[in-house]
Amino acid sequence: MRVDKYLKNARVIKRRTIAKDVLDLGFVKLNGKVCKPSSEVKVGDVLELTLGERILKIAVREIKEHTTKNGASEMFEILEDKVII
Repeated sequence: MRVDKYLKNARVIKRRTIAKDVLDLGFVKLNGKVCKPSSEVKVGDVLELTLGERILKIAVREIKEHTTKNGASEMFEILEDKVII
């Protein structure tokens, strides 16, 4: 699954267009490397998002095309969530 679609389906980012913009600006790393919106995500990959003053590191646990609000939290595990001052 594409990274931008995964971030939207997992409800990490609210809209796919916003996810695409964040990826285009280079604020998302996939396994330590800056990635494009079209990069493929697999189970076990680690995503590091820089969102403003927050750095969120998540591990991909599941990939689902469609999910409910409660099921979205099962798609990833938060490894690190820190605020930069």
